Amino acid sequence: MDQTRINSAAVGESQPATGASDSSAVAPQHGNPTPTSCPTCGNAGQPAVEPTFVYAIGRIVPRFSRVCGEKEFLQVMGKAETASLTDRQALQSVLSKPENRYLARQMCWVFLVQGLETYILMPRDPFDFHLLVESLRPTPNPLDLEIVIGLKGPLAPPEMCNGLTVPIVAFDQIYSFDRDALMKAIPRPEKTSAKEFTHAAEELFERILQLADNAGATDDHRALNFLVVRYHRIYEVVAESFARSESLIGVYVKPSPLSGTRKVVEVILVFVNRATDVETKQFVRVDVTEEFPFLVTKLSPYYDR
Repeated sequence: MDQTRINSAAVGESQPATGASDSSAVAPQHGNPTPTSCPTCGNAGQPAVEPTFVYAIGRIVPRFSRVCGEKEFLQVMGKAETASLTDRQALQSVLSKPENRYLARQMCWVFLVQGLETYILMPRDPFDFHLLVESLRPTPNPLDLEIVIGLKGPLAPPEMCNGLTVPIVAFDQIYSFDRDALMKAIPRPEKTSAKEFTHAAEELFERILQLADNAGATDDHRALNFLVVRYHRIYEVVAESFARSESLIGVYVKPSPLSGTRKVVEVILVFVNRATDVETKQFVRVDVTEEFPFLVTKLSPYYDR
């Protein structure tokens, strides 16, 4: 795996580049209306609505949506050099060839969160089908993960993916990585051993992923998912607390008092000393106004108001 890609996508401080802004493929699913209106949009007098952004962590699984597409793929594969390849390797080998990219458009790409079918993925820019193809590993690993960033649309019609009716997500970016590579890419504090830091990082990462209904479509979950893949300091704080014999007893998200015209949330980590039961809290602010969350303030002590 390309380590450079992991570093820049998973734990970098800079924001990932977006794709083209053509949103004609899938209309975003609307959230709560705002009192403003759009007189020039053909719906004068109707309240303007906000899109639902997605910043989700899971796995991508390709499926054939129509028999004709599957038959076409089998014909192409029959002419390709696939000796000694597994079925998954043959699939990846065929789809990765530029002349066979049309086959990727004949498939439906299902996004699984914690093993559950959660979204059907479509690129906002048709040229971004290569991101879906690149998410296929020749040798899959249970620790393989993808980050999907995009807009949540309506439920897919039954004929789109063999009767699967889950929301469509029009994505702008996909990052592929595996958990082990992510853990290795996180800078480790000098006073913490590699083994201790890895255990602490894995526990935090797993806890965030297993939060109830974390499909990456709410402001809370988008902020959490952003932090665990792009802000390495959060892992350092957890490792340091474990070294002080403290337990991580809670991760909470609430709107920030600093929110004005933008949506800013506070992610609060709560620790308790195992010997004294004294609680300490650390928090970080994240702006989730638009599609790509970003850091507002770094981790610092939190005091109840």
